[in-house]
Amino acid sequence: MSLWPTLADLPLAVEGYELDTLSAELAGGMVRTTILVRLHGAGQDGFGEDVGVMPDAEDPLAGAPRSLPLAGEWTLESFCDHLATVEQWQEPPEWNLLRLWRNWAFESAALDLALRQAGRPLHEVLGVEPRPLTFVNSLGLGDPPSTDTIHRRLSRYPDVHFKLDAAAAWTLAICEDLAATSAVDVVDFKGQYGMEVENPHALATMYEHVIATFPDAILEDPHDLPEVQAALAPHADRVSYDALITSADDLATTPINPIRVVNIKPCRTGSLRRLLALYARCEADGLLMYGGGMGELGVARGQIQLLASLFHPDGPNDVAPSAFNGPDPPAGLPSSPLPPQPAATGFRRAS
Repeated sequence: MSLWPTLADLPLAVEGYELDTLSAELAGGMVRTTILVRLHGAGQDGFGEDVGVMPDAEDPLAGAPRSLPLAGEWTLESFCDHLATVEQWQEPPEWNLLRLWRNWAFESAALDLALRQAGRPLHEVLGVEPRPLTFVNSLGLGDPPSTDTIHRRLSRYPDVHFKLDAAAAWTLAICEDLAATSAVDVVDFKGQYGMEVENPHALATMYEHVIATFPDAILEDPHDLPEVQAALAPHADRVSYDALITSADDLATTPINPIRVVNIKPCRTGSLRRLLALYARCEADGLLMYGGGMGELGVARGQIQLLASLFHPDGPNDVAPSAFNGPDPPAGLPSSPLPPQPAATGFRRAS
């Protein structure tokens, strides 16, 4: 059963909200920006993070909502129900996924605020103890692909494992070099984002290399090409989906089905209620779960780490501390498994 009823009746007093931005350079030189949401009421603050800022946005806050009617006395459930009726965009977004990300930011801030006002931490209300969290570092190999960045990170952090974004340009030599590290837990093909396939033959060849050289890795979001599906058929038990999963119902509609593994990104569900229903369905069906991140820069990184430590701590969770996403992770970062360290109150990790 979903744990949503344990949260639904939490009292919530909202007096207003503010928005701010966070920015950081990621591996590959891209600057990442997110929107920090701060709900406040009864002398407490609750935080969430909108990860839906596009890289080319000149002013990340230009279309952000500045006067949503959120003030009032609520339960968490009535607030979330009300939020679903509120237009959170000044102009309609290009993709519905952006609506989910923004709604998640406000709902997670509301949960944080309700728990802070109650003086209780999330795990206590849910009745689930957080456990040490296995994490992986997620990144690509650049264009043209090079394994140098993997070897540099392993020289500084010899125990770190990876979730790598594959590309058609991966050669057999690249795959063998990576496989020799025994540090690749997930290969993400990004095949469910609707991007054009420029060279189907090269792509199919890359799949053959990956399947042959990574016999134990999870194979995430493969393309729907017939030749790819045929190559994956004997390995269906380690095929995972991410981009297609926004609710429990989506588990039954993946191209390869049934699946045994799933990547759950809380912000992709857009809703605490849908997220907890998804966790419940995966547990009931005996699926291996692991968590995914979306380049969170602030409080949301700790929030998804906390959720992973509660619901799937042992999977290859793509929730490494944010500094691992930078171009050159500094020395002294925590290693996996990450201690749970929930904050004394709220929906957040301790600082």
